[in-house]
Amino acid sequence: MLSKSQINLLKSLQQKKFRREHGLFIVEGHKSITEFINSAYPVEAVYYTPSFDSKMLKLSQKINFCEISVTELERVSSLKTPQDALALVKIPEWPVLQHEQLKGKFSLVLDGIQDPGNMGTIIRIADWFGIDSIICSEDTVDAYNPKVVQACMGSLARVKVHYTSLIEFLSKIKLPVYGALLDGANIYQTDFGKEGLIVMGNEGNGLSPEVQKMVNKAITIPRIGKAESLNVAIATALFCSEITRK
Repeated sequence: MLSKSQINLLKSLQQKKFRREHGLFIVEGHKSITEFINSAYPVEAVYYTPSFDSKMLKLSQKINFCEISVTELERVSSLKTPQDALALVKIPEWPVLQHEQLKGKFSLVLDGIQDPGNMGTIIRIADWFGIDSIICSEDTVDAYNPKVVQACMGSLARVKVHYTSLIEFLSKIKLPVYGALLDGANIYQTDFGKEGLIVMGNEGNGLSPEVQKMVNKAITIPRIGKAESLNVAIATALFCSEITRK
């Protein structure tokens, strides 16, 4: 049975300020919880209902496993239809990325992404294409937002998400910076080489003017039809696919 303080804590973690205050976030669902248990993330507790097969999750004696009722889970879940388990996970403090850590590979840079669904999908796309680092502007949606965690389907356990001042970061990193822009070179005719940063912009406004100035080469996905724009997660998938193909 959950105490009142436990319920208050779990419910409060739906808000960014309390996630930062406590250094914790919520993961829901068997598959995602298993991903985090098998990762570098410290899992503090797993709360599960009687219908859940907890044997598959009891992989560490350091994790507190607690059986709760369906009603209790519904009270603390962020989902309209809660799954049968919820985990309490510590937010890691990743070290500041250095130039040497980014050489010889591609990393994603996100400038002002706001939609949690897009953010979660981008993390999942990065995981699929073997991109292990995402660098975000400070106004990008929190990677530990429950909707982001749900949308990335456990991929956050393998992809490190960093938040920083992009202008300061891009000015120090001596790598090619490719920006997704409407007026740019054709993505299918671009030689991306073997390393660089792929910068994706806000859903409505694209790259901020300040970040655009830091871009070495503007790249566009040619439009054949009449759609005004592409969803940023779809555009990210096309960029990742193209740099992997070449």
